[in-house]
Amino acid sequence: MPIATRGSVKAVSPDELRELGAEIILANTYHLFLRPGLRVIRRAGGLHRFMNWTGPILTDSGGFQVFSLAHARKFRTGGVEFIDDVSGKKHTLTPENVMAIQEVIGSDIRMALDDCPGYPSEKKALAESVDRTARWARKTVRAKKKSRHLRFGIVQGGASQELREKSLAEITALPFDGFALGGLAVGEPESKMWPIVERFAPRLPANTPRYLMGLGKPDQIVRAVRAGIDMFDCVIPTRNARHGMLYVWNTRSRTKKLLGKTFFNELRIKQATYANDFRPLDSMCQCSTCRNYSRAYLRHLFLANEPLALRLSTIHNLAFYLELMKRIRRLIVTGIL
Repeated sequence: MPIATRGSVKAVSPDELRELGAEIILANTYHLFLRPGLRVIRRAGGLHRFMNWTGPILTDSGGFQVFSLAHARKFRTGGVEFIDDVSGKKHTLTPENVMAIQEVIGSDIRMALDDCPGYPSEKKALAESVDRTARWARKTVRAKKKSRHLRFGIVQGGASQELREKSLAEITALPFDGFALGGLAVGEPESKMWPIVERFAPRLPANTPRYLMGLGKPDQIVRAVRAGIDMFDCVIPTRNARHGMLYVWNTRSRTKKLLGKTFFNELRIKQATYANDFRPLDSMCQCSTCRNYSRAYLRHLFLANEPLALRLSTIHNLAFYLELMKRIRRLIVTGIL
């Protein structure tokens, strides 16, 4: 899911997303609640109309953003109180009003409010997070639905196998439409992340979508799919594009080679080696950037601080990621993955 935090995938338009074949995007409840605010979104007729996006939208709950404001939030009975970083005003998020906010936004998939601790966290804090997430999840499923949409619950527990077991049992016992592993890819080393993913992803209900929040690099996505994950979101393709880090297919690879780590290369387009390289960015890619522009031109745009550099690079990285997902689906259908 390309990231449209504030109702926009940075540097590209909804029309360009459609041309790339994006089927769903992710927006952020916390940021949209603060700006432009619910009044504007309601008057616009919801986020779909506001941003001219006709496909599905998933909204996260804003829990991660609130809990990253450790200096400016307090837990209250039934929710969390915080001072926002836009206006300095005090707000409260509860499981119920997070669902109400997402109702105004009009998203198609809505995440339950969870407590997402950072890394590292003391075991006591992780245990409290697991209990709070379960308590809020139960309130979420009891909140009345006013429209047709899907609700996902989130399994927490950090890198603790014991607490993940507890959270998995509590969250998957609830009638959610999908389930996510949260609290990963938040700074922990991969040596701690993968044992959690590979132990708990296969145990999320098989008849619902399995979502790994915040991951990841191309080879990480393939590995997570092998563990049973279906859905991903990550800032990597768009953020790295804006910094001149571009993903290109390794021409020696075939689709089946996705099982290894050599199916792609990371190309740092600002390097001097590309100053006179008039080849397409990626000869195996058919995006508008690769069809029409050279590596030398992209490098020139970055060094000249031209905004077009960000747009062309973002288009390509998104095309790469969406093609990666298509290839993974073909591998699943053929039984290779």
